[in-house]
Amino acid sequence: MARFRNKKRKVSVKPVLKKQPSGVDHVTGDKIPKSFVFSRGKLPGPLRHLQMDLRKLMLPFTALKLKEKKRNNLKDFLNVSGPMGVTHFLIVSKSETAPYLRVARTPQGPTITFKIHEYSLAADIVQSQLHPRCPHDLFKNSPLIVLSGFGTGEQHLKLSTIMFQNMFPAIDINTVKLSSCQRIVLLNYNKETKLIDFRHYSIRLQPVGVSRRIRKFVQNHQVPDLRSLQDVSDFVTKAGYGSESEADDEAATVSLATDLGRVNRVSTKSALKLQEIGPRMTLQLMKIEEGLCSGVVIFSEYGNSGAKEKQDNKEEEEDDNEKNSKQEEAEDDNEGEA
Repeated sequence: MARFRNKKRKVSVKPVLKKQPSGVDHVTGDKIPKSFVFSRGKLPGPLRHLQMDLRKLMLPFTALKLKEKKRNNLKDFLNVSGPMGVTHFLIVSKSETAPYLRVARTPQGPTITFKIHEYSLAADIVQSQLHPRCPHDLFKNSPLIVLSGFGTGEQHLKLSTIMFQNMFPAIDINTVKLSSCQRIVLLNYNKETKLIDFRHYSIRLQPVGVSRRIRKFVQNHQVPDLRSLQDVSDFVTKAGYGSESEADDEAATVSLATDLGRVNRVSTKSALKLQEIGPRMTLQLMKIEEGLCSGVVIFSEYGNSGAKEKQDNKEEEEDDNEKNSKQEEAEDDNEGEA
């Protein structure tokens, strides 16, 4: 009979790398901010489109196809937000006078209410542009957040700053990939009008000192039409072919830490270009509540009388509870002596 040898096989065990849990911000160590964008009450068509534009703006950490029903209340969304790791609610509503946007932190608040004075949809912004730009991977990463004019020292502006900053993942300037920085959300506070300009831009870089024809040739990988030219140099130098490089503002030029694409290199300077992609809003801060769409009013545009009344009522209730507890203790003592 044939004999079989038992060969000892070496088993290679790969080291287990401790991966960071999904949904955790590698900069702060906290969970990545996620959002629900939904409406309360019946909205007209344009506000429905604004709601969808806000969902695209909050990508990729939002529910783009969140389904709402008339019977859903705030508690339903709150029950779902916990298991899904949702940290913020953006609630669009419409009153008889104006539309409103509420930004709430889950699960216990606070809630900031903004009045929408004016707004433009993303589709309107695109139609107004001669050359609209929307790359396929534009919404693959979260936008950067830039706040201007909020450093006045007022308490309600500090709370608004913290709320807006915590809505988006934090970035580490030492480790962030430049290719992931493709969008920016800009909020500018006007001290005189007390209005907030809300803008959403796409970011692109162009090398400084490179002709437009050469830049397009490198980026598009297309062979140019040289039939009418006597020499290849005419493609760069001949007038009428966009040979002169576009005028670039020195204040808008940056030096890259790493190469980005085929054109923007570390050795050359690049011009920073912003192109608005919408939506655009003009907001007014109306109210800040301590809880989730409820609770003590911390700030009100019409004064803090409502907050004082609620605080007084709360103190009166606490005093009544103390009196009732003392009376119950006294009655218990009397019964024990009897």
